[in-house]
Amino acid sequence: MKRTRWLALLLLFGGMLVVAGASAGWGLHSVFGGNATSTVARAGGETEATVLRELAALKASDQAFFSVPESDGRILRMLVEAIGATHVVEIGTSSGYSGLWLSLGMRETGGHLTTFEIDPARAAMARDLFRRAGVADRTTVVVGDAHQNVTSLKEPIDLLVLDADKEGYVDYLRTLQPLVRPGGLIVAHNMRQASGYVDYLSANPDLDTVLLTQGSGLSVTLKKRVPAVPAD
Repeated sequence: MKRTRWLALLLLFGGMLVVAGASAGWGLHSVFGGNATSTVARAGGETEATVLRELAALKASDQAFFSVPESDGRILRMLVEAIGATHVVEIGTSSGYSGLWLSLGMRETGGHLTTFEIDPARAAMARDLFRRAGVADRTTVVVGDAHQNVTSLKEPIDLLVLDADKEGYVDYLRTLQPLVRPGGLIVAHNMRQASGYVDYLSANPDLDTVLLTQGSGLSVTLKKRVPAVPAD
């Protein structure tokens, strides 16, 4: 099963990676730029069709605010299913668009999404979206300052998604990295705007990162299963 999941990840990113200068202690990769293309998302059943309809309706309503583009949302769904994520944590719920893509993946893994939003109005919109899409039982929306609220998390995290205040990415990762399980993933949206974030990733030998350079930038980071050995 693990081999199958990682094969799915390789197929997802395959053919796009180029080593950008692996130095002692870390390996950072980037993806050739260009416009992303994809096929139309097709529903495999009525439950999935309901979720896709809600996603399309939110996108058409112009109320998705600063949500991820559809291509990134579909990547999130694929990552959830590929690694069999059962506990996903998202920082920055907004209207729930990306959370709904994550929830779509968790239909297959039996997982749960814990998502943090500072704006009560947007949190309420996300809860309503999750209810209409039939995934409310798989989601918990936490309202308030995520920098404080994430400290209440205790369970291992399979997939961590960062899409809130960009200047806070390093702080979020420092706080939550110990909870991300070995072999787990950390995804950051708009990472080009997150000052110091890529430098933090590059300096950490326990992390391996791919940068998708399309749009405003999406990074996917693997927490290695075998921690780096400290240098003498």
